[in-house]
Amino acid sequence: MAIKKTISGIRGTIGGKYRDNLTPLDVVECTAGFGQWIIENNHPKKVVVGRDGRITGPMVSSLAINTLIGMGIDVIDLGLSTTPTVEIAVPMENAGAGIIFTASHNPKNWNALKFLNPKGEFISAEDGKRILEIIDEGSFDFAPVDDLGKTSTDNSYINKHIQEILKLDFLDLELIKSKNFKVVVDCINSTGAISIPPLLDELNCSYTLLNKEITGDFAHNPEPLPAHLIQLSDTIKKEGADLGISVDPDVDRLAFVCDDGNMFGEEYTLVAVADFLLAKKPGNTVSNLSSTRALRDITKKHKGEYNAAAVGEVNVVNKMKATNAVIGGEGNGGVILPELHYGRDALVGIAMMLNHLAEQNMSISELKKTYPAYEIRKHKIELTPQINVKNILDSLSQKYSGEDINTIDGLKINFDHGWVHLRESNTEPILRVYSESTSGDEADKLAEMIKTDVQNLIP
Repeated sequence: MAIKKTISGIRGTIGGKYRDNLTPLDVVECTAGFGQWIIENNHPKKVVVGRDGRITGPMVSSLAINTLIGMGIDVIDLGLSTTPTVEIAVPMENAGAGIIFTASHNPKNWNALKFLNPKGEFISAEDGKRILEIIDEGSFDFAPVDDLGKTSTDNSYINKHIQEILKLDFLDLELIKSKNFKVVVDCINSTGAISIPPLLDELNCSYTLLNKEITGDFAHNPEPLPAHLIQLSDTIKKEGADLGISVDPDVDRLAFVCDDGNMFGEEYTLVAVADFLLAKKPGNTVSNLSSTRALRDITKKHKGEYNAAAVGEVNVVNKMKATNAVIGGEGNGGVILPELHYGRDALVGIAMMLNHLAEQNMSISELKKTYPAYEIRKHKIELTPQINVKNILDSLSQKYSGEDINTIDGLKINFDHGWVHLRESNTEPILRVYSESTSGDEADKLAEMIKTDVQNLIP
C-alpha cells in the first residue's frame, strides 16, 4: 500500500495508516494544503471539482469539498465528470483552481487528488513544491463560522464540453454525420459512459457500450492496453463495427481498436489526429521523449517542426507553449489541442478521428497502414542504492556522443533506425529502458544493447 505526494498531486491506496496510504486524514490534510496555496496566491476563493467513477469517489470528494468550505472557499461540484471537462470548467467559472478526484488508469483501490491552476491546467512544479511545503508545515488557516465557503452542484459541464468541441471550425460535422459510423465503446465502469454517448449522438453514430455501469469496480485492468481490450476487440468483430473506442476511467487517454479487431495502437492516436489537423492548420507538434517517432515523421510531412518534451503532461504543455505547437500530447493516447484547452482530452480525439476517417473514406485498419510502422518495447533494470544512475547516463552519453542525444529527461539516444530512452522511475527503484524501431525484434535488440552497456557500468 502507498501514498505518493508529488508536484502534480496526491495519489495513494485506500485504507491503512495515516501518511502511509490515502486515508481520510491524508485527503483533508492535502486538500488544506492546496486551499492554503489558493489563499496565499490571492486566487479567487472558488474551486471546481469533479470525480471519475471510482468506488471511493464520493468519500474522497466529500472530504475535500468540506475541507475547502472550512477554509472559506466556495466549491462548484461537477459530480461524476471527466478530467478534461473539469479542466474546461475552471476558466469558464472564473475559478481560482480545480481538483479532479481520479487515479487515472490505476486499479480500483487507488484514488488521487489532481490539482489545477486558475487556467484549468495542471499546476507547475514550483507551485506543487510549495503545496507540499505547506502540507509538511501544517500551516493551515481555517475560516470562522461566518466566513465558511458554500457549495453548489452543476451537472451541465459535460454537455458544455461537447458543445465546445462541436464549435471547432476545422471539424466537418455534416460529413461525420453522413457516415453513420458504428462504434463499440469500452466505458470501463466509469465516466466514459456519460461523456462519450452524448458526443456520438451529436455525430450521428450508432454504438454499443461495454462496461457501462458506473460502479468503479472495473471489469478489467483500466489501462487501455491491448491485453485488457479483448472483450472490445471480440465485440467489434461480432457486430461488424467500424471501430472501437477505449478510454481510461477519467477519459483523458484514448485508444482505438480497428474494424478487424486488431489494435490501432495508443501510440498512433496522437499521430492520426495530428495528421488530420496539420492538413488543415499547419504548425508545430510536441510529444514526450518516450513517444513514437511517427509523430515527428508526420509533422515533417506537413512542413512543421517537431519537438520532444520531458515525460509528464505539464512538461509537454510547457514545450507546446514555448514552440507554439498546434497539437501535442503523449504516446499513451493523450491528445492535447490548445485551441480547446491545454490538457489531454479523449473526447476531442474521438471527434477528430471520426472526421479523419470520414475524409479519408477508408476503414481505420486501412488508415493505420498509411502511417510509418514502428514498434515500441518497454524494458527495465532493477536499481540498488549502490548504483549511481547519473554516472551511468553520463558514461552512455559519452559513448554515444556521435548520435543525436537528448538529456532533458534521463537520456534518449536517437539512432537512424530507432531510439532508446533511459530514465529513472519516479515511483519504483528501476531504470526504465524504452526503445523503438521498425520492428519489435529490432526494438528489443536496441534495448538489449543499451542494457548490456548499463550492466557493464555497474560495479
